Amino acid sequence: SDAICNFVICNDSSFRSQPIIFNPDFFVEKLRHEKPEVFTELVVSNITRLIDLPGAELAQLMGEEHPKLPGANSTASGFFRSLMSLKRKEKGVVFGSPLTEEGIAQVSQLIEYLHKNLRAEGLFRVPGNSIRQQILKDALNSGTDIDLDSGEFHSNDVATLLKMFLGELPEPLLTHKHFHAHLKIADLTLFDEKGNKTSTPDKERQIEALQLLFLILPAPNRSLLKLLLDLLYQTAKKQDKNKMSAHNLALMFAPHILWPRNVTANDLQENITKLNNGVTFMIKHSQKLFKAPVYIRECARLHYLGSRAHTSKDDLDLLTSSGSKELQPLKSQKRSRLDSCHQEETQQRTEEALKELFRHVHNMPDSAKKKKLIRQFNKHPTALTPGSDVPTSPAPRRARSRSFSGLIKRKVLGTPVILERKSRDTTPEPARVSKENVQLLQKCGSPAHVSQAKLKTLEGRKEESCRRMRALLLSKDSSSL
Repeated sequence: SDAICNFVICNDSSFRSQPIIFNPDFFVEKLRHEKPEVFTELVVSNITRLIDLPGAELAQLMGEEHPKLPGANSTASGFFRSLMSLKRKEKGVVFGSPLTEEGIAQVSQLIEYLHKNLRAEGLFRVPGNSIRQQILKDALNSGTDIDLDSGEFHSNDVATLLKMFLGELPEPLLTHKHFHAHLKIADLTLFDEKGNKTSTPDKERQIEALQLLFLILPAPNRSLLKLLLDLLYQTAKKQDKNKMSAHNLALMFAPHILWPRNVTANDLQENITKLNNGVTFMIKHSQKLFKAPVYIRECARLHYLGSRAHTSKDDLDLLTSSGSKELQPLKSQKRSRLDSCHQEETQQRTEEALKELFRHVHNMPDSAKKKKLIRQFNKHPTALTPGSDVPTSPAPRRARSRSFSGLIKRKVLGTPVILERKSRDTTPEPARVSKENVQLLQKCGSPAHVSQAKLKTLEGRKEESCRRMRALLLSKDSSSL
């Protein structure tokens, strides 16, 4: 059975290179067997997310109420209903008895044989020989070993007997409790852009709903259903030989595996098409229907790993989104802390580099370049200026020249030359204006006039000094004579 999963730890080196097979539904099956109530609640909560089940139908699905089926309240007894009830009173070990593992083991011989004979035209539609069928039925009920490959029985005999076994079960293979859920799954359709319901079936949601519904089937029913749908799937794949499509097979098996017992076609009325289409869908997608949805696997895994189990896919998505939202502030806080640490480290390195550079500049000999670099340091913000940490001594002032030539330069050329030099500097400092210059500015009113006036005064002073020097020299020459 697929419900059992064994783990073997092998220390043999010869098997270490072979791939390890792991059942992804292991925790799902473990939860189903160990805590069936928790498992059922988990699955049903997700079923109700996909299909709308009123309170009574939900209670029937959970087994809390007896299923109310079509034709159950009808007073018409009908020949067909009476005949079917009489047949089910004759219970055998396999046929007519509730489904058991022993019955599945006996019927699985029929399924294995039919897998080898899928090319027979009209398989499951053409009836077999009634005498051979009775012999085979008695053998299965008694538990006698049967050699179906001996040629004594025809494939049509075996196929008809398989349908007979399913039809004589006390309830259909898909159970009475699930009847209304299957009708609702058949109504799952897509929505258009405006949110209106269309007539196009929503296959993805139908597959998901059937996966969930099959999870809460009784274990024997689920095992036999998987064997049967695999057989019908392979039969439909060879419809070019046997002329039996998935829809034709659904017409043959829907009354046996899905229709409620003791009902006729008149009791079902409009639901017959839905039920037949539902079985057709199961046959076509049988390879996907016996895998638990991913979120069910995750919930079961978390249940056994110590984390709390979630009740639905929406809750799991909500937890994921909320967990990511909770992690986002943590990540942002952590990122901000890292960024702040990185900024502090970068700022510290920058300050150290600036201090080292400032020391190097401070130790340089006095020059215009040194002054320029110091002025650039002073322009930095206080947070990055290392001047506060490194004691700076004021630059020594250059001693004024006391020579005769220097005196002449100061008296004759000093103030204008200094002003012109300062005007050429890229970072001029506010000049000290003398009383004469202030008067000159007031008279001229503009820097251009000031410069012209200065030039005139300079020329006049030069001529007067030259005249005085010539007079002094002439006086010395005359005295010498």
